[in-house]
Amino acid sequence: MLRLLTSSCARVLGSGVVTWRPSVGLLSPGRPGTRQASDVSGASHHQPSSAESLVQLVGICSMMRLPLRSSPEGLDAAFIGVPLDTGTSNRPGARFGPRRIREESAMLGAVNPSTGALPFQSLRVADLGNVNVNLYNLQDSCRLIQEVYQNVIAAGCIPLTLGGDHTITYPILQAVAKKHGPVGLVHVGAHTNTTDKTLGEKVHHRTVFRRSVDEGLLDCKRVVQIGIRGSSLTLDPYRYSRSQGFRVVLAEDCWMKSLVPLMAEIRQQMADKPLYISFGIDALDPAYAPGTGTPEIAGLTPSQALEIIRGCQGLNVVGCDLVEVSPPYDLSGNTALLAANLLFEMLCALPKVTTV
Repeated sequence: MLRLLTSSCARVLGSGVVTWRPSVGLLSPGRPGTRQASDVSGASHHQPSSAESLVQLVGICSMMRLPLRSSPEGLDAAFIGVPLDTGTSNRPGARFGPRRIREESAMLGAVNPSTGALPFQSLRVADLGNVNVNLYNLQDSCRLIQEVYQNVIAAGCIPLTLGGDHTITYPILQAVAKKHGPVGLVHVGAHTNTTDKTLGEKVHHRTVFRRSVDEGLLDCKRVVQIGIRGSSLTLDPYRYSRSQGFRVVLAEDCWMKSLVPLMAEIRQQMADKPLYISFGIDALDPAYAPGTGTPEIAGLTPSQALEIIRGCQGLNVVGCDLVEVSPPYDLSGNTALLAANLLFEMLCALPKVTTV
């Protein structure tokens, strides 16, 4: 049975755990004495705790200090952690990403003055905790993730995911496509992640979009990969992506320029059809985001990352993820801080978010 757990820094919420029942799409007490989270159906919109009334080091460590909920029912959007890194090919540690991102998110406010977005006045948002993945079995973890996300999406809730390595995007896309069909994709990252297999294994963080193509999860004419770079074993490492109809935007084509014009083109390409955003933190230069498993030099800047996400505002975004944050290599916490801010920007870009 699948468990959706709250962050370990938030275990004070109850004396036990809550367990997911995929057959009914609800969370229920795992054992007597567990406090059931309240139903949010028809509830007023949740607001992050204000620093004027609660200092940042006080309270439960949820994403943006939002309420912790055990069910997606009644929510328009929710933050979900997937603490998995057994699909990494280099430096591990992304399993600790959700916890660290939540910690850094305590500094975030409720509105976005730069874009005028008012996400918490527009949507009912909460933190659904972490998927209880199987760290000893990657295939089983993918199954568990898919089951959770199918229930979340079926409830009409848009998931915003805290990773975890990039493997997690594959089962999430399986769940997204089950409801929406093949979706467009804005993938921001250093690598295309279209490898077929490594050491005989066909599922890991470098194969996620190859498997997604194989299963018809993507509308390949509406797939864009931005920030791609790094050395390779061949002179044309992007051949597969381009052969499928993906648009590949190399990092060097983004150097020292605004990406607003690029995003104007992408907006036309995506039209009003369902779109998924997958952001690997390794898209950013390691000077800004050193805490990741497979860093590559000469990457994007944080301001360019903001331009990409803000460029998706108003599109039919049906899900987002921020992956590959590895806290053991993030001594300053800056990588997780960037990740928390980018997830907030994704929330602000969702459909139905009011702007002023």
